[in-house]
Amino acid sequence: MKKHFTPILLTALLIATIFSANAQTAVKAGPIFKDGEAQIVPAFEDDSKWIREDLWVETGFDTDGDGKHDRMHVDVTRPYQTDTEGLKLPIVYVSSPYFAGVAANVEGLFWDVEHELGETAKPRVHPEVIRSGKRPIISNSHIKTWVPRGYIVVHSSSPGTGLSQGSPTVGGDNESLAPKAVIDWLNGRAKGFKSPDGTEPVVAFWSTGKVGMTGTSYNGTIPLAAATTGVKGLEAIIPIAPNTSYYHYYRSNGLVRSPGGYLGEDIDVLYDFIHSGDESKRAYNNANVRDIEMMNGMDRITGDYNDFWAGRDYLNEMAPMKAALLMSHGFNDWNVMPEHSYRIYKRAQEMGLPAQIFYHQNGHGGPPPMKMMNRWFTRYLHGVENGVENDSKAWIVRENDKRNNPTAYANYPNPDASPVTLYLNTGAPKIGSLSSSKKAEQGKETLVDDFSISGKDLATSAESDTRLLYVTPTLTKDVHISGTTKVTIKLSSSKEAANLSVWMVSLPWNSAKDAKITDNIITRGWADPQNYKSIRRSEPLEKGKFYEVSFELMPDDQIIKAGQQIGLMIFSSDKEFTLHPKPGTELTVDLDATLITVPIVGGLNAFNSALEED
Repeated sequence: MKKHFTPILLTALLIATIFSANAQTAVKAGPIFKDGEAQIVPAFEDDSKWIREDLWVETGFDTDGDGKHDRMHVDVTRPYQTDTEGLKLPIVYVSSPYFAGVAANVEGLFWDVEHELGETAKPRVHPEVIRSGKRPIISNSHIKTWVPRGYIVVHSSSPGTGLSQGSPTVGGDNESLAPKAVIDWLNGRAKGFKSPDGTEPVVAFWSTGKVGMTGTSYNGTIPLAAATTGVKGLEAIIPIAPNTSYYHYYRSNGLVRSPGGYLGEDIDVLYDFIHSGDESKRAYNNANVRDIEMMNGMDRITGDYNDFWAGRDYLNEMAPMKAALLMSHGFNDWNVMPEHSYRIYKRAQEMGLPAQIFYHQNGHGGPPPMKMMNRWFTRYLHGVENGVENDSKAWIVRENDKRNNPTAYANYPNPDASPVTLYLNTGAPKIGSLSSSKKAEQGKETLVDDFSISGKDLATSAESDTRLLYVTPTLTKDVHISGTTKVTIKLSSSKEAANLSVWMVSLPWNSAKDAKITDNIITRGWADPQNYKSIRRSEPLEKGKFYEVSFELMPDDQIIKAGQQIGLMIFSSDKEFTLHPKPGTELTVDLDATLITVPIVGGLNAFNSALEED
């Protein structure tokens, strides 16, 4: 029997069809935003439905000498809706040389540091790195944080590590160009393949082309490396404790100086540590990168800055950079020291880039609060106008505060800080005084080097021939230090080469059971007196001749509490950081030409007020 539809019934059916289509459209999943932050989307939470795939992105370089462009191993984690509903999302991208494993602890891996300055150390061990990890997953980092919030998470192994082709160069050009190639692929400008040597293509059809990068330590260095290429599509980076200059990581003002906790490490050691790539390419890579480029450039004899180091200093490469920058670092990070972040943050501001910095009082690592990271990526990857660019430029976690409760600053250093010059008054071998008023004719005082005595022991000794120590009177009010302290030391040496180490400390030393050595260290720094003219050129010291050496200590922001004293300690070899020459080198300091300039909130008035009796 035929069905006859009246115009009214046809209209009703049409309306129902439209509503049904709209209802289907309405249930399609997509990012959700509240208060300027990407929210967890229930439809993206089920990790069993996430799509995970691995592929290889072709670069434009060949660093393993096989005549073919190196391909980087990449993995992708994305919501299934990017397949079934045509959803396109921005990307959070993390790259690392560590994902596939590193060298095990091998005796002799690090350089022997017990030798005279200017001498060649004993040969060291070159280990073989055994690759670990299973395909297709390179890493699970960040996926549970960002995929539910409406992002796709991408990982890649850096050149010469894991299943990525090429050679590690530890800061060479390929470590900038590799993540650039991945970002180009995410924007349709580079080729991706299903296998390392095959031709079956993979296209990032699910990508909006908007990319943000983050990571900690070496993984935080790579976002900056990528950003210095100016690659289109890299909108924002959040480097956490990044190494921004390998010279500043392995040297200080002309001095061979190890990163804290890794005495004897150098750039070739790190190369060996991460080289987990194709075993068949290692002989070529070792011969050309480690044994030629690195050994000819790193110069453990003089410690001078040169073109090799300049090519691994990202401050020199920032001109093309366009990405918005949120940096994070710990003031007590003595591995990758806080100068690394500050120097890049400062330059980014000078360039007019959106830039903010987050500092905490702890050691290596430590991201900004999730709220800060979320707002940053929401603004620059999703394009939500949440006003993050108008937030305070600097966020400092005050002593004993929780990491998610930083204090907002208009900028870093605190704009209310100004330099206060302090002068040294005699006291050796006991303790001299530190004063904002200069007294005439203090003369000269001498210390005798002995690397076997720790900095803590030197700072807590009432009397020592191995250091010179000068302290302020006991503070009656808190003193807030914010910025970079500078020292000028006029000295002579009994030998043609000597280590020079400076600690700024808060005394008396905290001897509580749960106290850390860094609790009493305000800041510190190191220099080679032979580089008194330039870090590019060292000159042997003439015995008895005085040289003026000026350099900066690490940036800091710290409140020295009432009841403490601020101390300046000058010594030679630092047991935890420098080479260990035989004890006995004498350094003589001219007190009348030596000073320290400390950035204090409130300036000289605040400092003097803190020394007045209540």
